[in-house]
Amino acid sequence: MNHTRWKLTRERAITEGQNEPPEVEAMRTEIRMAFDLGQAVHDRRTALGISQTELAKRANMTQPQISKLELGGTVPTLPLLARLAKALDASLNIALDGDTSTVAFTPHAV
Repeated sequence: MNHTRWKLTRERAITEGQNEPPEVEAMRTEIRMAFDLGQAVHDRRTALGISQTELAKRANMTQPQISKLELGGTVPTLPLLARLAKALDASLNIALDGDTSTVAFTPHAV
């Protein structure tokens, strides 16, 4: 079974009233939040016109760590988030409301 068919099967089960176990729903929420953060880092980095390598240098990280973060493959600590915000010359704003999240880097005023 390919991934497209699996997704359709899952969506069909949900519409038929079959709910996922709470731990699966919680995991999906965590993954979605990690992807939201990764997308925000990527968007700000590309807006600055810098490479992953340059961002890694600025944030005292490695390029593979930046790549993994941008792909949603890691959940960073608060000190790392602070270093990223500084490296991206921005403020980091995170809004959490139940199962939803909003992540944005706001550029510092010049």
